[in-house]
Amino acid sequence: MMTSSSAGYSRRQFLGQTGLAAAALATGPWSSPTAWAAGPRRLRVAAVVTEFSYRSHAHVILENFLEPYLFNGRMTSSDMDVVSLYVDQAPAGELSAAISAKYHIPVHSTIAGALNCGGDRLAVDAVLSIGEHGKYPVNVKAQIEYPRKRFFDEIVAAFQHSGRVVPVFSDKHLSYRWDWAQEMYATAQRMKIPLMAGSSVPLAERTPVLELPPGARIEEAVSIHGGGVESYDIHGLEVLQSMVEARRGGETGVAEVQFLEGEALWEAARQGRWSPELAAAALAAKPIPGLPAATELLRPGASVTGGAPFVTHGILIRYQDGTRGTMLGAGITGIRWYFAARLAGDARPRATSFYVGPWQNRNLFKALSHAIQAHFRQGRAPYPVERTLMTTGILDAAMESRIAGGTARKTPDLAIHYQPRDYRAMREMGASWKIITEDRPEPKGIEFAGK
Repeated sequence: MMTSSSAGYSRRQFLGQTGLAAAALATGPWSSPTAWAAGPRRLRVAAVVTEFSYRSHAHVILENFLEPYLFNGRMTSSDMDVVSLYVDQAPAGELSAAISAKYHIPVHSTIAGALNCGGDRLAVDAVLSIGEHGKYPVNVKAQIEYPRKRFFDEIVAAFQHSGRVVPVFSDKHLSYRWDWAQEMYATAQRMKIPLMAGSSVPLAERTPVLELPPGARIEEAVSIHGGGVESYDIHGLEVLQSMVEARRGGETGVAEVQFLEGEALWEAARQGRWSPELAAAALAAKPIPGLPAATELLRPGASVTGGAPFVTHGILIRYQDGTRGTMLGAGITGIRWYFAARLAGDARPRATSFYVGPWQNRNLFKALSHAIQAHFRQGRAPYPVERTLMTTGILDAAMESRIAGGTARKTPDLAIHYQPRDYRAMREMGASWKIITEDRPEPKGIEFAGK
């Protein structure tokens, strides 16, 4: 594996282009952001996806561009047209041909062809880059080598050929390689590409309702998820980061990351490096039917069905300002997400769960699609792309720590400074789940789900 140093992209170069100051000072022969603000016309969107199968990310995002959808209990329309599609892989039973026929969307054989709509110049107002699902290699760090960087590079090449740029959304973390993520971010800054990325989970309904006080002094925070290593860790890290980034002083970066499992994780708890009590408070925010009390589950040796450990692994994060963060994987379903924090001077933990709505995680993408559409109209992401840059780097450092037997990794490249944005208008607050209830049958294709 090539590292950031062997790629010829130095820490000094990267740090010189991170933060809000770099965004303001970036220069280049590109259109100004005001050119992308939506006018009365409908925006034209190109979709670049790995695979368009049932319940893939391409499906559950694009259905909210092609049909009306519910957001906070109100019928909503994208008021945009998906005018072109690039599909990297087409396994048996995939949906792209049917979607193309139903919605009259041409499928192009190249990314440039999709962005140019078959012509020689950029012919769209925004680009969806969805690099999730499909059959791709898995490396020694358990990372699926999704082609997000290749997608981005070919999108950028089309921009360069046309001499103008449009807003881009890149699904989940930027890349499985940290040096590539750095390069993607730096390119977007230099070319003034409005770039949005990240996970859907921070937009879920918080039950019980929790809003941390702006500028709070957070001593420790924890997030918990029930998915697999790496692929779901990014969601857990984004939940954590989305909550702690608004602490006093804003985000100033991460100093150290460590991946631990088994006895090593519990030894770290005994050393006071993470708090099982705080993790139990997170789980107690929404008790799981059929499982013991949270305090019983957050003990060494606690197991679930089949004798597997309840806590499967943890990522310990030491922030530059001294804040401690922990992300835990646990023996719960992949649709449950939890968070808790301890604030300075307050003995009572603040805790919540993130409810994704009926139909597993599918409906969660309604809020994400709504946020993407706001980004496309305004030319500005509702929350900083630096959040996902940060979580991409934390995740890669954690996977490096894992293959090194749990050795802590210093992370000078994660000295990333940014200020949070208030993105409450993009979050689902729960009204939609009074209409789409748990007993409502899930649609088998793309159709309006709020009838």
